[in-house]
Amino acid sequence: MPSAKYENIVAGLDLGTSKVRVIIGEADAGEEVNVVGIGEAPSQGLNKGVVVNIDSTVESVRAAVKEAERMAGIEVGGVWVGVGGSHIQGDNSRGVVAVARKDKVITEEDRRRAIESAQTMAIPGDREVLHVLAREFIVDGQDGVKDPVGITGVRLECEVHLVTGAVTSVQNVINSVKRAGLQVADVVLQPLAASLSTLSEDEKDLGVVLLDIGGGTSEMLVFIGGAVEHSGVIPLGGNQVTSDVAVGLRTPNQQAEQVKISDGYALANQVGDEEEIVVPGMGGRGDKTVARRLLAEVIQQRLEEMFDLVGQELRKYGLEDRLPAGVVLTGGTARLGGIAELAEKMLELPVRIGCPTRVAGLSDMVSNPLYSTGVGLVLYGCQQAGTEESGRLLVGRGMPGFWAGIVKWFEDNF
Repeated sequence: MPSAKYENIVAGLDLGTSKVRVIIGEADAGEEVNVVGIGEAPSQGLNKGVVVNIDSTVESVRAAVKEAERMAGIEVGGVWVGVGGSHIQGDNSRGVVAVARKDKVITEEDRRRAIESAQTMAIPGDREVLHVLAREFIVDGQDGVKDPVGITGVRLECEVHLVTGAVTSVQNVINSVKRAGLQVADVVLQPLAASLSTLSEDEKDLGVVLLDIGGGTSEMLVFIGGAVEHSGVIPLGGNQVTSDVAVGLRTPNQQAEQVKISDGYALANQVGDEEEIVVPGMGGRGDKTVARRLLAEVIQQRLEEMFDLVGQELRKYGLEDRLPAGVVLTGGTARLGGIAELAEKMLELPVRIGCPTRVAGLSDMVSNPLYSTGVGLVLYGCQQAGTEESGRLLVGRGMPGFWAGIVKWFEDNF
């Protein structure tokens, strides 16, 4: 049994194309999460959010979990798993039901039936529903109702945003986590998790885009009126930027990633002509000196392509004029200097960088766009697993490291 200190523990597993990250957190009495463990490992078995090698994915998960467990001093039993990638799809749907009670007062059961009715849209057999996100309710033609329970009416309609994923892709993620020895509490759309840790309620009400720039893809979630209006996937991510740097500067991919992080900038005209950087050569060739502006030009060109695709998506769905709160960028690539300014120029919207908030404990370590999804998964898990039993289901096999060892010694010897 875990000690009282660890009864409300939840673990989030962020499976990315570049890295696998695990966050272990403890729910407190407020709306914050106390982060007690962080683990990270290179992601070897995923491509654009899809498992392409289960054995490699399993090893990456085990390594990240082990590191987080060591830091937290507990053993993880299960996780809330983030999913994303090109197979994710979002659609809006509407359902309608008649209010059941004779006095026509809408009940929680009516609300549930309306949401279920909205799910009846034809979903192909090779896809499964990940989330049913209620957008608004309409009572006898009156729209804009957030919670219809207690209102009198005869006809209740519900608009929802359905998030679906490819059955095989989702199942491969679940199988990988299970083979790593963990229970799967649930799978969660990665940008939905990230929104919990980075967006304010005011931004969601006004209208905002969250753009989570991952390694293989970038995923967007649009909130208007406090609800999800649209979700989409942009087939470009940080790895494409790294590949461009490797080709443009003629340096190995691993070194290109390091150069991108340490010296990269998203606006070439803000880099001085005299600035130079040292870049490792290919195939054993020696280091070479190149203009830092060349690096910025390579980065800017790919990011402009990404933001152009984001703009096209917003215009396609008529959203570009409904976003007074602008755009929030998160994910590893959001750390690049100048990226917010470039996005503002391309999208003609206010832009900020989203870092995890509502965090205590190891807050200084996770206050970074890299951890937005991981922290969000813990917040999501705390919301969904509020009971003591649920908390023990997720992380219930361990104790603080020292006392766990003492108990095990007594069990083995007496």
